[in-house]
Amino acid sequence: MVDIYLLLFMVIILAGIVIAYGYYLKEKKEHLDAIHRGFCPKCHQNSIDVSDQRDGGCGPKIVSYTCLNCGYENSFSVDGNCSL
Repeated sequence: MVDIYLLLFMVIILAGIVIAYGYYLKEKKEHLDAIHRGFCPKCHQNSIDVSDQRDGGCGPKIVSYTCLNCGYENSFSVDGNCSL
């Protein structure tokens, strides 16, 4: 009987983690979409700038953005172009 409660508890915890990670990814995508439209997702001003860009060759590259107004900083992994 205890094993069933433990299994149910583990399933509930796992489901919570998956749902929380889904919300995190959704928020991250919304921030990147706002940045691509040209404004800061935090203060909604047109003051976002690329602060760092690291290219990994043919793989994804990491781009960091900084807001010049409010100090918002975030890094995103975006697909890199690789033409062979």
